[in-house]
Amino acid sequence: RQGCRKARKARKAVSPALRVAKAPNLKGVCVKVETTKPKKPNSAERKVARVRLSTGKLVTAYIPGEGHNAQQHSVVLVRGGRCQDCPGVRYHLVRGALDLGGVGNRQTSRSKYGTKKPKKAATL
Repeated sequence: RQGCRKARKARKAVSPALRVAKAPNLKGVCVKVETTKPKKPNSAERKVARVRLSTGKLVTAYIPGEGHNAQQHSVVLVRGGRCQDCPGVRYHLVRGALDLGGVGNRQTSRSKYGTKKPKKAATL
């Protein structure tokens, strides 16, 4: 075996999330808002949006939570993270950021869905 003077450099792994821009989040504009069906054992109507990112790339992103106000031309924030049972959906939209509102009447995990803390009822 030949000796080598310099060892091979290990390549740093880049997160597949938004590796095009190497950014945690990217702004984008909704081109189309639609529903899609999940893979085999599951059955539902998953809400997704086709989004043109600020880098010019066109991606499909999942809209989490119950109900949404996303429509064509909505400006949204895209983060990484795939929808496990939807083929080709590798991104999530961030609820409560830019034009996409938070989920109403949510008690738990509010920070993930952009929901404000509910006002306590006034007690006398």
